[in-house]
Amino acid sequence: MNSVYKNFFRNLYLKTGGFLPTKPINQNIYPGDFFQIKNGQMIVLGNIYRSDIVSRENHILSSGDRLNGQSWKFKHDVTKPYSGEGAGDNNLQGPSGFTKQILAFNSPGSHFFYGEDPESVRILNWSDIHQELIVKLTQTYYTFRDVYLVTECATLANWTLAISSSETGELIFETNSKNLGILEGFGHYNSKTIQSKDIEYYHREPNRKPAFFKAKKLAVHDDKFNDFINELMNQNVEKNNWVSDFFDYDFYNDSVSVMPDISVNTHISTIDMLKANELNPNSALLYFKWIDANLDDIEKLFQTYDNQ
Repeated sequence: MNSVYKNFFRNLYLKTGGFLPTKPINQNIYPGDFFQIKNGQMIVLGNIYRSDIVSRENHILSSGDRLNGQSWKFKHDVTKPYSGEGAGDNNLQGPSGFTKQILAFNSPGSHFFYGEDPESVRILNWSDIHQELIVKLTQTYYTFRDVYLVTECATLANWTLAISSSETGELIFETNSKNLGILEGFGHYNSKTIQSKDIEYYHREPNRKPAFFKAKKLAVHDDKFNDFINELMNQNVEKNNWVSDFFDYDFYNDSVSVMPDISVNTHISTIDMLKANELNPNSALLYFKWIDANLDDIEKLFQTYDNQ
């Protein structure tokens, strides 16, 4: 999936308060699914409920919470250069009055999304099970150091999405319903697309598929990360002295220690540097925590490596 999709992923996250689409778009995903992102791919590895990682008495989920409907209707860099009414035969259901509209997509990745009646199913007792899950996913059931866990999924009564591949993308559609705005006309059940140009993705989904989600991801506690950075700095200073003593060669040693640019997301190195048996079921909670998946994770979904 190329980068023209990225704007849609970011806007959905920002507009809906943290929901992400699956990748590929419109795949089923459920609360309790855990996955990794590898080479830009979202790989679902299992489900904590299906595998009984969480005891059955702790299977506590909602059964359909209403979400803010307006958040699921948005467009980016799309205009409507033409809208006109006609009468007679058209591409819909025989002779009648109809409205013809042209949508212009003005940049690669410009998009139009219209969803109706959003609902969510979520884990209700996350605060009761999140520590148990850390121990089980990093120590007793699995040895994950990098994993995401779906805490909530969203469905819509129906939704329509179009994403342009160029700055000259175009959709022409007709509808029997009058007086509809640009968003409503695009997503209306009575609309029919009759022509398209340079549209990378177009889909109209009439079913409540759980294709949007929120997730938590495994991270290292900030204090442990800071301890790791301090230890690296001390080791760097000591290494200069060791080099002078060990090698029978006059290497130039800069007295100023230059540290690599390590971000807070570089948590794998922190854990890899632990001594043998230092990380165990009793100590896992000292090192790991859950944080919300965010815009950084969207970037990971679009990072690919040719050699993998």
